[in-house]
Amino acid sequence: MGSTRATIITGASSGIGREFARRFAERGDDVVLVARRLPRLESLAEELRERHSVTATPVALDLTAPHPGRELRSRLTGLGIIAGGLVNCAGFGRSEPFSEADPDDVAAQVALNVTATVDLTKAFYPDLLGAEAGVLVNVASMAGQAPFPGMAVYSAAKAYVVYFTEALWAEARGSRLRVLCVSPGATTSEFFDISRTPTEGIRFQTPAQVVDTTFRALRTNRPSVVSGRANAFLAGLLPRLPRRLVLRATARAGLRPAAVAAS
Repeated sequence: MGSTRATIITGASSGIGREFARRFAERGDDVVLVARRLPRLESLAEELRERHSVTATPVALDLTAPHPGRELRSRLTGLGIIAGGLVNCAGFGRSEPFSEADPDDVAAQVALNVTATVDLTKAFYPDLLGAEAGVLVNVASMAGQAPFPGMAVYSAAKAYVVYFTEALWAEARGSRLRVLCVSPGATTSEFFDISRTPTEGIRFQTPAQVVDTTFRALRTNRPSVVSGRANAFLAGLLPRLPRRLVLRATARAGLRPAAVAAS
């Protein structure tokens, strides 16, 4: 049985991940849709096949389980699918003091936002490097641009994603692989229902706007991009401010978690 190249999108059942799946399929890529909720993935896969005549493969997988990269690669190998692109979009966070956080919930945040991103990237990296036009996109967050009290685990996890991805971008220079970290701010998705974060007064981007920003940045081969002009201005300003000032501001909710979080 021959092998085919496909772009893998995690978190494809909703929000930004679903929009990534639609956009890659629109440009003619076969896609692998990964999330826990199989009925949603199957519905999206049917939509993409009908609209774009691509192969869309739904894969139900809990990415917080150990070795998700090994598990997904094994399944795709059995289907004759090789990665030509990978979008690590699955993620979640909570808005609550660390002292009140459930230990299992904390572990799941780290497992999904950090461990799964690294593990999936490692599992498929050889395929991405060998592709004619490989793409690796890791979705971080504005919350990864500075420490945010009330979202301590999530903001630290997304900061890891930023540094990890930018380092891979430097390592991949000279190859055909495009590596990009995209940091959205508040984006319309299920994130805020899950995180229990207040949203009153927050201006949201749409998933389509975030994906537009991503594809523009991929064309210029940037290592990292922040989605939204106001978000980009803030991300550029934060490192120049005294850290105590940043922490006081975020602790007072001058920069509320809802304003910086993304799926």
